[in-house]
Amino acid sequence: MQIQSRFCSHRLAALLLSLTFWSGLPGPGHAQEELRIATSYKLMTLDPHYANLNENTSLLSHIYERLVYQDDRLDLKPGLAVSWRAVSDRQWEFKLRENVRFHDGSPLTADDVVYTIERIRDFLKSPSGGFRSYVTGIESVSAPDPLTVLIETDGAVPNLPLFFSSIFVMNRPAKGFETTEDLNAGHPPNGTGPYRFESWSSGESLRLAGNDDYWDGKPAWSKVTFRVIENPAARVAALSTGEVDVADAIPARDVASLKERGARVASVGAARVNFVQFDVARDTLPGVTDKSGEPIANPFKNPLVRRALTLATDRGILVDKILAGYGTAAAQVFPNGLPGTSAKLLPEAPNYDEAKMLLAKAGFPDGFNLVLAGPASRYPGDAESLQAVAQSWARIGVNAQPAAAPFSVFNTKRAAGDYGVWYGGTSGEAVDIILHTLLASPDPERGTGALNFGKYRNEAFDAMLARAESIAVGPERNAALAQATELVMADQPIIPLYHFHHIVGYGSRIGSYVLHPRGWTTAMQTLPAME
Repeated sequence: MQIQSRFCSHRLAALLLSLTFWSGLPGPGHAQEELRIATSYKLMTLDPHYANLNENTSLLSHIYERLVYQDDRLDLKPGLAVSWRAVSDRQWEFKLRENVRFHDGSPLTADDVVYTIERIRDFLKSPSGGFRSYVTGIESVSAPDPLTVLIETDGAVPNLPLFFSSIFVMNRPAKGFETTEDLNAGHPPNGTGPYRFESWSSGESLRLAGNDDYWDGKPAWSKVTFRVIENPAARVAALSTGEVDVADAIPARDVASLKERGARVASVGAARVNFVQFDVARDTLPGVTDKSGEPIANPFKNPLVRRALTLATDRGILVDKILAGYGTAAAQVFPNGLPGTSAKLLPEAPNYDEAKMLLAKAGFPDGFNLVLAGPASRYPGDAESLQAVAQSWARIGVNAQPAAAPFSVFNTKRAAGDYGVWYGGTSGEAVDIILHTLLASPDPERGTGALNFGKYRNEAFDAMLARAESIAVGPERNAALAQATELVMADQPIIPLYHFHHIVGYGSRIGSYVLHPRGWTTAMQTLPAME
C-alpha cells in the first residue's frame, strides 16, 4: 500500500477543509503581527520526546514536525514524509519531502529520522516510557539515501505510520544524543516547523517567531506568545478584556457570556476519555479505610466493587450540568462511531439499588471511606466532576473525599503511589493507542501500560489486543478492537465518565479558529481577520 498526496495551497478554504496544521497559512501578502494565546497547557519541557502529554505535543508542534499527521477526521496525511509503504510484513519505507530545512539551516535528511528513532528507543529514559511504546517494535532503521528511511520491525506492525503521527523529528547533532537537561537549559530547539523558538519561562510563557523560510510558506503570524493561565476564569477574563486573542479550554458555563461580550466560540468533540481509575495491585491503599477510619484490604481488587461504583456513577449530571451539554457520556475510550469503538457499549443510567447489593455481596454492606484524587483546572469540569462522583457514591455508602490538586502536583503524587483511586483523562491517535497505553498490562519491554497506573492485568485482553494490532487498518481490525474493548470494559478497570468537547474562544483580530479532536492549541489553527 502506498499513500501519497500533496499539501493544500495557502487558502482559507483549504484550511477549513483539510485542517493542515503544518502550514502557517499567511494572510494576503505578509505575516500579521503578534498572536497572543492564553492556554491551560503548561509546557513541561523543551524535549519533544520526554513526555507524551498534550501540553508538550501541542506547543512543541510549532517548532518540530512529524513524518505523518492526522487531519480533523483522524485520517493520516503526509507531513515530513510524502509517502510510505509496507515493503513486506516486517519492512516499511518512508520517502521524505525535499527542500526542508531545520531552523539552523541544515537540510532534513533520512539520517535525522534515524537519530530520532534511536534517541527514543535506545537513549532517552523518560517517565512512563514517554514515546518508547511507538518504537519498541522497530528492530533497525537505516537511510539508504538522503530522502529514504527503511525500517525493519521485529514482527508485523501494520499501524506503524500512525505511530509516526506522534513523533517529532529532531536534527542529528554532531555527536552523541542531546539530553533533556541540555534542551531545557538553553540549547535552542532546532526543528523544521513554521515557528522558531525565542524564549520559554516554565509555567509562565512560550515565545515564538515566524519561520520565514518555512518549506510550506511564510506563517500567518510574525510572533506568537503563549501565556500559561491555568485558572479557567482568568483565561475567560483575559479574552473578554482583549489581553489575548485566543483562549483555550473555555468552561461550557462561560460560553454564553463570552458570546454576549462579542467573542466567538468554536467547539469539537474530543478524541479522548475522562475516567476514574482504580489501583487494583496493592494490598492496602492510602486513603481507603472502613467507616471508623481503620485501613482495610484493597476493595478495588474485587470486580464486584468496581462494578458497584460504576453503577453508582451518574454520568448524566456530569454531561448535562457540569459540561452544560458540551460533552457526551462515555462507556469506552472513544466516542461511539469512531473506528475501533463498539456499538454494544452504551452509557448506563445509575442503579443505586443494584450497586448496594453488589457492595454487600463483595463484603462491604456498610460501604467504606476513600480519598478521590484528581487534577484541578486541567480538564473541563474536573474539580466539579470529583464532587459530583463523590455525591453519587455517597448514596451507596461509599464516602469519597474529593482531593483536587494542580496537575503537576497530582501527576507527581499519582506516580509515587499516593492515591488509591483517582480521576484522570487521556487522548490518543486511535482506539488501540489508548487501549495499549491505559488498559494493557504494564510491560516496559513491550511498551504497554504506560498510563496504567492502577497496574491492572488481564491476559485475555492483552492477547485480544495484540491480535487486533496485528491486523491491517480496516474493518477487520476495527471489529477486533471493539471485541477487545467489550471484554476489558466488562471487568471495569476504569469507569469511563465522559468525552468532553474542546471549546476555544477568540476575539476580533481572529478570522477563524479550526479545532482538532485531539485538542491541540496552535497558531497554525488560527487565521487573522481580513482587513
